Amino acid sequence: VSAPAGFGKTTLVSEWVAGCRRPAAWLSLDEGDNDPAGFLAYLVAALQTIAGNIGEGVLAALHASQLQPPPTESILTDLLNEITTIPDNFILVLDDYHIIDSKPVDNALAFLLEHLPPQMHLVIATREDPPLPLSRLRVRGQLTELRAADLRFTPAEAAEFLNQMMGLNLSAEDIAA
Repeated sequence: VSAPAGFGKTTLVSEWVAGCRRPAAWLSLDEGDNDPAGFLAYLVAALQTIAGNIGEGVLAALHASQLQPPPTESILTDLLNEITTIPDNFILVLDDYHIIDSKPVDNALAFLLEHLPPQMHLVIATREDPPLPLSRLRVRGQLTELRAADLRFTPAEAAEFLNQMMGLNLSAEDIAA
């Protein structure tokens, strides 16, 4: 889900998650998540809301080797192997991905996407396209995209919202403005 600020990305995704009746893990990103070890630790913590003991070995490896963390692909491979043991479909939401400005974090997420277990569905909410292999995912039919045009009200939708839902009784000119 990619659109500028104020288009309701987070609201849309949270409403969709609430209505889809699948377990969901939610990670709201901030500047501190540009550190790959921190990103992975928070990713595991989010996944633990789905399966309580998942990633304990990953967290132990991250904490035990603060000076020289293990290779990210190794950690992610271990985590992916654990994710495959989750029996049900679930959703992982990464909100505000546009804040991430770290090639190692982008690479970790690209690795995760390339090896995503079939029961795991990833939703990324962002203001700009992340540097991920989106073209490859499009070609494979593995990507559903919502953009600003999809989130923008049509004039009829705006009129219905403002006049019926909000009870404002505005003219067509006022709604267009």
